[in-house]
Amino acid sequence: MKRMWMALGALLLALAPGAATAQDKLVVSVWGGSWRDMVNDIIAKRFTAETGVPVEFITGGTIDRLNKERLAKGNPESDITFTTSHVGWLYANDGLYEKLDLSKIPNAANLIEQAKISPYHIGTWAYVYTIGYRSDLIKDEAFASWADLWKPSLKGKLAAPDFDPSHLIVVSAILSGGDAATWEKGQAKLKELKPNFKAFYTNDANSQQLIANGETPVQVILSMNAHYMASEGVPIRLVIPKEGAVLGIDTVAIMKGSKKADLAYKFINVALDPQVQAEVAKFKKGSPMVTNAKVDPEIAKLPGVFTTPEQWSKQAIIIDHKLRAEKTAEWRKWFAENIMN
Repeated sequence: MKRMWMALGALLLALAPGAATAQDKLVVSVWGGSWRDMVNDIIAKRFTAETGVPVEFITGGTIDRLNKERLAKGNPESDITFTTSHVGWLYANDGLYEKLDLSKIPNAANLIEQAKISPYHIGTWAYVYTIGYRSDLIKDEAFASWADLWKPSLKGKLAAPDFDPSHLIVVSAILSGGDAATWEKGQAKLKELKPNFKAFYTNDANSQQLIANGETPVQVILSMNAHYMASEGVPIRLVIPKEGAVLGIDTVAIMKGSKKADLAYKFINVALDPQVQAEVAKFKKGSPMVTNAKVDPEIAKLPGVFTTPEQWSKQAIIIDHKLRAEKTAEWRKWFAENIMN
């Protein structure tokens, strides 16, 4: 009799409103390393504290995760996916995302305009790719303009990412009187930069190694990496050229076919909470996506951290996210054949 009452009590507890069950687990797809740690420690733990629902992570590279979800279309591995704004358009174009109902995300009322990427995915934090250099090794350059990268004095000193050439492709177009849509105008200009390249880095760790050991004292670098290395004592100076820095936005979306949409909306709402956004900005030295986040003044003053409308309008080169998605493969092919070879 005692066992029967214990079993009945356990059943009633499991059926109680708000009680988490094994089936309530929310699965989140995100990059590994510090990105996974940040989402877990700042967003997921708060989500679990509020809902009682545990979070499980799937980690991997940007394109690897996209390809896996393409294969699993209709039966997604994850409920929520974090990826870049333009790769998010590849998910959306393949029918892998649910259309978002922002009325189910109260904190979305405070989204900045630049965070509204598509009806399917919205921004969670932002950063820039811009010019970073070792101030102890490069002493006579101010890098007031992107054009300064072309100076002969920088021969064999520059590195840029091999996985995303869009930054330099668009900058070269701008310097040649074009833009992302007319990127061919900058082809000749970009070819003139070839002598200044020393290396092309493959990931964040490779970028950090190359600039830390001085092999490439100038880089087209992720602002978050530069700020992290500066905090570790590496004498890196980050600049925003007069043309602006190339903006990057990481986004969040709900996977089509997820059976946890209600929980996914709650998770996204936590991610856009102003306090959470301020913590993310402090941890990664990035820009918040909501207007009511109170960013630490020491973080807000860092180059590439945007907290005012004026900074967003004057310091950011924003490549149309959908166009960037459409051109990514073409740009990578051209860059590999004409600049890296």
